[in-house]
Amino acid sequence: MSEATAEVLLEAEDHMEKTVKATEHEFSLVRTGRASPALVEEIKVDYHGTPTALQQLAMIRAPEARLLTIEPWEKGLIRAIEKALADARLGLNPQNDGKLIRIGIPPLTEERRRELAKGCQHTAEKGRVAVRNVRREAIDHLRKMEKEGAVSEDELHRGQDDIQKLTDQYIAKIDKLVKAKEEELMSE
Repeated sequence: MSEATAEVLLEAEDHMEKTVKATEHEFSLVRTGRASPALVEEIKVDYHGTPTALQQLAMIRAPEARLLTIEPWEKGLIRAIEKALADARLGLNPQNDGKLIRIGIPPLTEERRRELAKGCQHTAEKGRVAVRNVRREAIDHLRKMEKEGAVSEDELHRGQDDIQKLTDQYIAKIDKLVKAKEEELMSE
C-alpha cells in the first residue's frame, strides 16, 4: 500500500470514528426512564446574558435511578436554571427547594419507548449515511489520485476494498450501538 493510499485510509477512518462518537453522543441524550446527567448537561442557561451549558453552571448528579439533582455553583442561578429546564420541554417536572433542583424521572410508557426506539433508528441511519459519505469522499479522492498518476489502478482497487471494509466495520459499530440502546429502552 502506498503512503498516499494509507493517508486517505487513515483520514477516512478518523472521520468514521468521529461519526460513530457523534452517534453515540446522540444516543446518550435519549431519555430512557433512568436518570442520567446527560439528559440535561447541554441545556443552555442564560448566564449574565450568555447562553451557557448547564454542566458548566451546576453539579448534576443522579443519586437514584429515577432522580436527578442539580446544584448550582451560584445560588442566584436557580431561577434561570429552572426556566431553562422548562424551555427545554423535556416533559419533566423540576422541583426547587431554594438550594437544589430535583427532577423525578417518570417511568416510560410502552408507546413512548417505541417512539424513542424509532428515533434511535433514525439517528443510527443518519450515522450510517455519514459513514457512507466518508467512504464516497475517500474513494473519489483515490480516483482523483489515480488520474493524476499518484497511485496505480491496482492500488486504487486495493484502496477501494480497504475503504469498503472500514465502512462495513463502522456501520457494524453503529448497528451495535442502536441495538444496545433499543434493548435499554425496552427493558425498563
